[in-house]
Amino acid sequence: MANQMTEMLKGTLEGIVLAILARRSAYGYEITAWLRGRGFSDIAEGTIYALLVRVEQRGFVDVEKVPSEKGPPRKVYSINAKGREQLAEFWRTWSVLAERIDHLRDNDDRHDEGA
Repeated sequence: MANQMTEMLKGTLEGIVLAILARRSAYGYEITAWLRGRGFSDIAEGTIYALLVRVEQRGFVDVEKVPSEKGPPRKVYSINAKGREQLAEFWRTWSVLAERIDHLRDNDDRHDEGA
C-alpha cells in the first residue's frame, strides 16, 4: 500500500503544498514537517524542495530569503495570485475525480452484493 500511496501522491503533491501555503507562508522543512505530522511520513524532504523549485519556476509562489539562526538564509514561500488560481483548479479537478472514483466504488459494491 505504501508504494501505491507514493504513486498517488506524486500527482497531487503540488496541490497539497499550494494548499498548505494558502494557509501561511513556510519554508521547505516546515512543509515537510507539517505533512509528516499529518501522516504523510513517506515524503522525503528532497521531494518537497524539488517541488518548491518547480512551483517557483511556474510562478505560483513568491519567495523571500529570511535570515536563519543556523546557516544560510531560508527561502520562505508564499502563494501568490497565480498560485491561488492553480490551487482553485486543483480543487475543482480533485472534486470531479473524487466524485467519479466514489461513484465507481459505489457501483462496484452494489455489483458485488448481487453476485
